[in-house]
Amino acid sequence: MQASLFRRIQRYGWDSASDAYDREWVPVLEHLTNDCVDRARLRSGERVLDLATGTGIAALRAARIVGVRGAVTGVDISERMVARAAQSAKAAEATGGTDRAPISPLVFERRDLEATGAGDGAFDAVIAAFGLMYAVDRQAAFAEMSRVLSPGGRASVCVWGRRQACGWAEVFPIVDAHVKSEVCPLFFSLGAPGALRLWFEKSGLVDVVEESLPVTLCWASPDNACAAMLEGGPVALAWRRFAPDIRAEVRRAYLASIEPYRRGTHYEVPSEIVFATARKP
Repeated sequence: MQASLFRRIQRYGWDSASDAYDREWVPVLEHLTNDCVDRARLRSGERVLDLATGTGIAALRAARIVGVRGAVTGVDISERMVARAAQSAKAAEATGGTDRAPISPLVFERRDLEATGAGDGAFDAVIAAFGLMYAVDRQAAFAEMSRVLSPGGRASVCVWGRRQACGWAEVFPIVDAHVKSEVCPLFFSLGAPGALRLWFEKSGLVDVVEESLPVTLCWASPDNACAAMLEGGPVALAWRRFAPDIRAEVRRAYLASIEPYRRGTHYEVPSEIVFATARKP
């Protein structure tokens, strides 16, 4: 797939997914996103970049840690995600952090993973929670992380793990059966053992620590499970373009794929997360 086409799919897809993502995914992923931020070992007064910020969960966590002497910038390919993040930040700045203490200034911009617009060495830490899978050019995305980090700066990222460890993975072939091109190619490749380490080291970062963790994703009903994966995830753009009969077929097939994880009326779907941290020499 051409890079320009893939970038448009990501941009407009996440625009269309923003409402369902905020409603169905943020409650499920917030604690994992916060874990990714905490692994960066942020300190008061530091400058932080949050890549693929989405609705700004990681950026807000970082802002509460670095405080008023620090600064946090969040970037995302989706205009609607950026707007949601800015709205959340405005509310948080008005009320302070969880302890009512002032938080750092927050800036949100629509930018690509591969071109953040920041200067060389502009940040003490870079966070990327559940976003690197969507880079158009992964080599460029990792190189950009390295470029914008100051000497001694840290990167902390997390991605979905191995395909076979993610119980919801059949959503991709189910949707792909009804579109001409793959919706999200190579989605799970960064979750292969050693993949993040390889990309970090290629970009010149050192002291890489990689950890895979099993997690369980819980949704309260079939409607919630489908809304999360079909309306609020990477296949959202294709889903919105499907005719009603195709939507019904895709929904049935997806629910059948996660049927082993149904517990009464709710679902407990196994998955895997890979965390990785690194440092710029």
